[in-house]
Amino acid sequence: MNKVAELHEVLSLSTLAPDAPLKVISDIAARARRANEAAGITGLLVFDGMQFCHHIEGPRKAVLALTERIRQDPRHVDVDILYHGPLAQRRFRHFGLGYTAADDVDVLTRLRDAGAEAALAQFLALGSTLDLDS
Repeated sequence: MNKVAELHEVLSLSTLAPDAPLKVISDIAARARRANEAAGITGLLVFDGMQFCHHIEGPRKAVLALTERIRQDPRHVDVDILYHGPLAQRRFRHFGLGYTAADDVDVLTRLRDAGAEAALAQFLALGSTLDLDS
């Protein structure tokens, strides 16, 4: 079976749980990098001080399983899948999980209101403007 055809991507938005301290962000990123590498997942995590936007890509089964773990993670609330679908080639192949903070506190909220294809396009455009910590 062609591995490229098996690639899948998910773009999701969630909010940091009200009782979760900000220090969990570095823990989330560090653990995710290790787990993502083992699962063949790459992606980008953007945090604006309150909301997370995750773009994950990799084998369909692994990406969908990770998406479900994010939904069940008590550090996240209001998980919203903005986009999901097959992927021809990785967008973030150099990142087990790239991480950055967004300076514009409204940029992630605008993604939620954009609709699937527009949210993905806006996120990808945003990624090119960020200082990424791989």
